[in-house]
Amino acid sequence: MSHSHLRNKRRFLPNLQAVRATVDGETVRLRVCTSCLKAGKVQRRVA
Repeated sequence: MSHSHLRNKRRFLPNLQAVRATVDGETVRLRVCTSCLKAGKVQRRVA
């Protein structure tokens, strides 16, 4: 067995960012993954 298989299984976690977003007209702090931000699934609050 190769050395790479002797280690622990690596977990691929989402890249979460703390973001202020608008939900139902209110500003809320959310933890959103960067792929969701890039895809426009979350509406960021306008400063």
